[in-house]
Amino acid sequence: MHVTRRLRIRSFFHFATSLSAVSLILAALVMTCSQPANALPAFARKYGLRCSACHESWPMLNYFGQKFKDNGYQLMNDRDAPIWQNPGYWPVVFRITPIWHRVSTGSVQVDTYTAGALDGGQAVQRISSSGFDLSGLDFHTGGTLEKNISFYLLPSSDPTGAFHFEQVFVRFDNIFHSSWFNFKLGRFELDNLLSEKRILTLTGNGGIYQTYHFIPVGDGNIFGQIGDNQLGIEYLGHSADDRTRISASLVSSSDGNVNLSTTANAYTGFFTGSQAFDAGRMGVQRIGFYAMAGEASTYYLTAGGGVPIAGSGIGNKSFSREGFVGQFYAGPHIGLTVVTQHGSDNVWFGQGYGNAEITDGNGGTLCSGPIPNGCPPNNVPGTTLPAGSQAPSWNGATFEGHYIYSPQLIFIGRYEAERMSQQANGAVCGGVACPSNLGNISTYTIGFRYNPFMTSRAGLAWHNEYNWLHQDGTGPANLTTGALTNINTSEILLGLDFDF
Repeated sequence: MHVTRRLRIRSFFHFATSLSAVSLILAALVMTCSQPANALPAFARKYGLRCSACHESWPMLNYFGQKFKDNGYQLMNDRDAPIWQNPGYWPVVFRITPIWHRVSTGSVQVDTYTAGALDGGQAVQRISSSGFDLSGLDFHTGGTLEKNISFYLLPSSDPTGAFHFEQVFVRFDNIFHSSWFNFKLGRFELDNLLSEKRILTLTGNGGIYQTYHFIPVGDGNIFGQIGDNQLGIEYLGHSADDRTRISASLVSSSDGNVNLSTTANAYTGFFTGSQAFDAGRMGVQRIGFYAMAGEASTYYLTAGGGVPIAGSGIGNKSFSREGFVGQFYAGPHIGLTVVTQHGSDNVWFGQGYGNAEITDGNGGTLCSGPIPNGCPPNNVPGTTLPAGSQAPSWNGATFEGHYIYSPQLIFIGRYEAERMSQQANGAVCGGVACPSNLGNISTYTIGFRYNPFMTSRAGLAWHNEYNWLHQDGTGPANLTTGALTNINTSEILLGLDFDF
């Protein structure tokens, strides 16, 4: 076994070394024909800024870019109001990424057919696939409607062209002529220092922050996902130099789904605060905290033989997330962002109650069959919890480092770990105690992005990334021993991420 493991490790490092060598050669070829980087489209066309003014590497913001965003996409000068803009200016950006990627998923249960067997058998194997593909399309538009009144609209599609409104809000800034009074209403990203919507990675598992989305095995609470855009109202306040920032949001406990289709009678609060300080040659460092506390439904009224009625959720139960965020720099080229989080869900969520939808992530569709066969369990009056049921809790951590060679070239590395501290038990593991590591996640992501040019009209990033994810006990059971298997997935992605 140890020999096999060493061989696998050697094979992986041989592959990684080869990929790195090819990538660096290609990077050198592209760099020979590079042009000076100018500005991000849309806002750059309005103010004539270079891309390095607002971005460490597009789309990740630097300190000045965060301040520009906090001011409602304004520089606080006479050019902010639309009346001073060139009539030909149209604040629109299209973004899409043609890619090649290879995805490998281990422990997939498949049917196997043997001679003489009418219904065949079952086996577990690794499935790998590769080919050329597309990302979805983002259609960004934003700016000022009047000085101190701004907007942002982001219709977004999946790769098939099915559109939804990823983000849309109106924002009022500097109320009473104070930077401490700003509000926005609509569908927006929760105000956290590490932004998933400006993430620098694109693979299926590496393109999100696992810490923001982790849900224990069997848990029915989809409503506490910090990385998803939410529907609600948000207060933001900051000092004039943006060193001190606070925010408080009140959102529907619907995970951003529209039409009151999920929990429609419960709300969640999200609170943040951070302080930046100048460390001299090391740069501006920032530390902060965030907390999410809310309730969501576990009981839905039904009709038509047991199908949940949209917007009828009651029987609210609680959940919470608390975290620390730090952004640290060692000079102008090296940065590290750290997020630690503790999460807990009510015992009813731990047993699968809460989510009464089969959702596509764009607004959701109620499950098509009656509870409990076609839908998750429903906390109808008289329901009792299985023996041994517990409230699940867990801890997560994200470490994301980057080396900025220049505003055109950035190297990225990330490690995330999600660890259960208390399992739900009960029905989740058939009435016996769940393994203590059930559902634990470890994932690594490495890559680099190179921008051969970034003008006020268009931008292009050559993106290269590798992600590996391991999760304990979530694979299909071993048909011989009945033991749960682990999931190991990996993805290599190379693409051209462009906007116009």
